[in-house]
Amino acid sequence: MKISNKEATRYWNPVLERLPQEKLRALQVKKFKKILSWAFERSKFHRRLYQEAGLEPGDIKTYKDVAKVPKVEKSMMRDIQRKEPFPYGDALCVPLEEVTEFHQTSGTTGVPVYQADSWQDWEWWAEAWATILYAQGYRRKDRVFIPFGYNIFVAFWAGHYAAEKLGCEVIPGGVLDTEARILKMKELKASAMMATPTYVLGMADTARKKLGIEPAGDLNIKKITCAGEPGASIPSTKRRMEEAWGAKVYDHVGATEIGAWGFECLEQPGGLHVNEALFMVQLEDLTTGELIEDSGRRGKIVITALDRMAQPCIRFDSKDVAEWADFFCGCGRTFRIIKGGVIGRTDDITKIKGVLVAPSAIEEVVRSINGLGNEYEVVVSKKGDLDDITLKIELLPGQEGNRQQILRQLQDQLRLKTNLGYHIEVHTINSLPRYDVKAKRFKDLRKVG
Repeated sequence: MKISNKEATRYWNPVLERLPQEKLRALQVKKFKKILSWAFERSKFHRRLYQEAGLEPGDIKTYKDVAKVPKVEKSMMRDIQRKEPFPYGDALCVPLEEVTEFHQTSGTTGVPVYQADSWQDWEWWAEAWATILYAQGYRRKDRVFIPFGYNIFVAFWAGHYAAEKLGCEVIPGGVLDTEARILKMKELKASAMMATPTYVLGMADTARKKLGIEPAGDLNIKKITCAGEPGASIPSTKRRMEEAWGAKVYDHVGATEIGAWGFECLEQPGGLHVNEALFMVQLEDLTTGELIEDSGRRGKIVITALDRMAQPCIRFDSKDVAEWADFFCGCGRTFRIIKGGVIGRTDDITKIKGVLVAPSAIEEVVRSINGLGNEYEVVVSKKGDLDDITLKIELLPGQEGNRQQILRQLQDQLRLKTNLGYHIEVHTINSLPRYDVKAKRFKDLRKVG
């Protein structure tokens, strides 16, 4: 494939990002067969899983055959870990001395899963993130501030190394508190940063209220890459972040066990590119398990990291829900697009009063109403045999006179977007919980009961 000079500067890897779909599919199948054989030969866990299903690596010859391979769930990984080779157990495919990176899941849905990566895997992580950052306009001239606590969670670790790989100057925000981070960004004129949507909005509030700094006017941030929550793909939340910072906000999606597999580009087409050169992403019908190839149907995301070797990720049930777009992006990349980003998780998309509701739909409504603060909380409970849903919101100072109009607009939009009625609790600003990393705004007390 001949690459023009313009293409060479527009894409991190112009060959792979412009590869025709049929060649991408052939590359994926070739890589899938390789990683499947690797895991079968070296992982007790994978070999046992496949043998119990009556499957041999040689049985997989085409893309359709991939669906025959059993899925892996997070609970399976919990069951096989904390044993020899300690602490990773039966899924490890390399000698323990080849493991150079340890991270673990946040444990928000149960006991954390340990993730082992070799140096080769860590280079792969950085390559995946380099594709993301380059697509979002990061270049050598950028000074990137990363305001997260560098610890055992993978978070933006790979984003840090990818930014360096691109030639950016990286400022690690590490142990600094929020106010110190803001002042350091101002002092050094940082041009970009990476954070969760919750923290992006929280930093803006702190800058204004505690430091008298207006992010959009007093800071130099031109682009922000988000992760960890769906907010950057929710139009009203994205708009709030972009207005607060005077910067473009881009989404990305990934997971500790999977890698950084999806991203928004400069074109912001209304969805996320799937990095199909490094990942095989499939959507399965939520009821039948049938593979979905067309647009217009929501499915559960099942992912294979095609080049991750130490602790492979093969047909991993992410529990995330999405749908394919019926368009390709104007940026020229041939990677398929997840329309509107990840909609939610099968764990979170729940039936209330007979209606399926995604928390992201509630967030879109709350963040679209002028006069409301950034924080909110949803509590679902039982009153007798009936479901009850309460939405707690904060009214911005000076909006007391508009209270009834705001609440009427909120109820109308909630009814329109979610087909449900809500009990609304109005709280004063800063009275609802604040979160520095992943927010926990949706609480289903019926499950607790």
